[in-house]
Amino acid sequence: MSPGSRSRPAPLVPGTQRPSPGAGAGCRQLRLLPEEEEEEEEAELVMLLEWWSGTECTLFSDEATVNTFGKEHVIIILNHNFEIDFLCGWTMTERFGVLGSSKVLAKRELLYVPLIGWTWYFLEIVFCKRKWEEDRDTVIEGLKRLADYPEYMWFLLYCEGTRFTETKHRISMEVAESKGLPKLKYHLLPRTKGFTTAVQCLRGTVAAVYDVTLNFRGNKNPSLLGILYGKKYEADMCVRRFPLEDIPQDEKEAANWLHKLYQEKDALQEMYNQEGVFPGQQFKPPRRPWTLLNFLFWATVLLSPLFTFGFGVFASGSPLLILAFLGFVGAASFGVRRLIGVTEIEKGSSYGNQEFKKKE
Repeated sequence: MSPGSRSRPAPLVPGTQRPSPGAGAGCRQLRLLPEEEEEEEEAELVMLLEWWSGTECTLFSDEATVNTFGKEHVIIILNHNFEIDFLCGWTMTERFGVLGSSKVLAKRELLYVPLIGWTWYFLEIVFCKRKWEEDRDTVIEGLKRLADYPEYMWFLLYCEGTRFTETKHRISMEVAESKGLPKLKYHLLPRTKGFTTAVQCLRGTVAAVYDVTLNFRGNKNPSLLGILYGKKYEADMCVRRFPLEDIPQDEKEAANWLHKLYQEKDALQEMYNQEGVFPGQQFKPPRRPWTLLNFLFWATVLLSPLFTFGFGVFASGSPLLILAFLGFVGAASFGVRRLIGVTEIEKGSSYGNQEFKKKE
């Protein structure tokens, strides 16, 4: 069945109910961090989005689809146009109680980013070099580890492979033309290998694919730096649910299904740009207090001693101690700015500028 033939969301696939925490223990490595610790890195960023900047997130979907959120294993397909698209995804997983069990197929460069990369390593995130010949075994092994995941899991795929830029889009559409595929206006040509492999490895575990199309009101182009400055944005997310049994098992047919899906995503973006809304009923899931409470707790535990120490350093009058303390603060600020730079579009990777010229 093609994406366009979807009518109403289907019920959960039989056999995909939540397994017990001990299920699969014999074939799955023990997790190195408990669930609560794993969520903290993401929770801090979600707190910034929800409570510090007050960014609003509205879902456009139907009630039957929304009622399945947090109650099944799913694959998420999200467009990759914005610097904070991942953060909008995280806030939705938090509101439906699956932030700690959200996974992503991420570029390997993120593994070496302080804090984020190290945390994601313990979160069982699947890393790839974005070269299928080198990634195949690693990706399949990582996906198989998730096949018996003990919590309801949302696995995120950026099928475009890299964030949208005008240069990458132009090259991508040249590839589309050479392959006889319809051109896209708002997306890059999806790379099908990761999607078809994920569907193959997680079939029998995952109940559905959620297609999520994200945009921001007022034609805004938000940034993580804007979030840190407390700037408020209004995010709209169109969510469509496709039962996994509706996706072809044949790799080529599944790839064609994905191309069709992106043509529909393009039509959704065109509608949004013309009318300012996505189709479907609007839902505003309430934000939960846990990320704020988590932040206040750790701020009290960590910052109080730091402020006390800083006061003592300046009270000492020692130029050497004061310079050392200021150097530490400067290094910390540089580290934060470095983390923000990972998300900036203008500083994004060159992946896609040349890789789209090669066959998948």
